[in-house]
Amino acid sequence: MNAKQIYWAACVGVCAVALIAALGSQRFDYRLNMTHSLPGTLYLVDKGAPIARGDLMAFRWHGGANYPKGAVFIKFAQGVGGDVVRRDGQKFWVNQTFIGVAKTMSRTGVPMISASAGVIAPAHYFVATASPDSLDSRYQMSGNIAQSDVLGRAYEIF
Repeated sequence: MNAKQIYWAACVGVCAVALIAALGSQRFDYRLNMTHSLPGTLYLVDKGAPIARGDLMAFRWHGGANYPKGAVFIKFAQGVGGDVVRRDGQKFWVNQTFIGVAKTMSRTGVPMISASAGVIAPAHYFVATASPDSLDSRYQMSGNIAQSDVLGRAYEIF
């Protein structure tokens, strides 16, 4: 077997194991990443697992832009209830950690309005990724994510 055949055999094997596990478990879910916001392609979601600052988390999108209501997003929990979001123009920080710069227009031409600064409400999360094109809490369209929309903690498989 050459390297390419080994790679594809491993991919098929991982997907088969993931499918079998997903069908046999109520606790775990598997999600494919179809964007460039995160480097991974396949993620395991531990449904109901608690989320802490810095964790990858999966949540249901409330609808907007080019994404339907209920689509599952995976982002990092950059801030939790009680943390302070600071904004200077289009630049965002959570506590003392620089998050990134909000864009005024998405790659698809949707106008983007930056979110406001302030204290993150209890049972809410400020989510973001390092991608400059991430649709995240830097924007009013997304805002902070309520605990009721969180599916669980996410883990990159590959």
